[in-house]
Amino acid sequence: DRNDLKGVRLPAEFKAFRWAMAHAPPLSADLTSHGQRVLVARGGLGGMGNPHFISTEDRQPHYALRGLAGQTRVLDLELKTIADVGLVGMPNAGKSTFLRAVSNAHPKVAAYPFTTLNPYIGTITYDDAAQITMADIPGLVPGAHRNVGLGHAFLRHVERSRVLVFVVDVSRPEPWRDLQMLRDELDLYRSGLSARPSLVVCNKADAGDIARRNFEAWRLIAPDLNLVPVSAMLGKNIRKATHAVRQMLDSICVGRT
Repeated sequence: DRNDLKGVRLPAEFKAFRWAMAHAPPLSADLTSHGQRVLVARGGLGGMGNPHFISTEDRQPHYALRGLAGQTRVLDLELKTIADVGLVGMPNAGKSTFLRAVSNAHPKVAAYPFTTLNPYIGTITYDDAAQITMADIPGLVPGAHRNVGLGHAFLRHVERSRVLVFVVDVSRPEPWRDLQMLRDELDLYRSGLSARPSLVVCNKADAGDIARRNFEAWRLIAPDLNLVPVSAMLGKNIRKATHAVRQMLDSICVGRT
């Protein structure tokens, strides 16, 4: 109960402050709503002059407390993109092309394999003037949940989306395996993430007979799956996909009222 000041007993508030500083837990906070606040660092405690230590035994104390310094923290801040809809897919599946086709966003697109390095957010405006936001999440690769290919930097943006749109290249061999890989990576990153309302956009449906055969086989394998064949590059069947997304979002809003 005593400190270095010639055996002076520390005030209770000093001891409590020092204990709180020594036992401060690691800070982790998720700010999800407007006006939400969190205390990240505690200020210091003011000092006490010698009049504070006057007692019946010592009417003129010659000591004081300078006070205690406040808390110092190094913060690691993460921005999670907030969009109504998140586009999830492998690199070169056509997510950026799809976003360009349905919204006012202009992410880079090319005829060679590459992945978007930063999320793009576009706004879709419907005929009744309603608007939704859609984010092009950078492409996921196997092992993304282990941070392979900057996986964590990409996956964190999916967490805020209310609806997921899986964009799959239907011209690839067994494209349903690509969808399963994407869902597995989401769930390994955060359990249940892939269970959110979702739509599967079967992109590159214009890529000849192989794409058509894959789509027909997929419908037989998973008759209950919400599949929409599109050609983002040619703008074919885009309205059907955006209408399905709007219906899912409207259903979520109705369910919350």
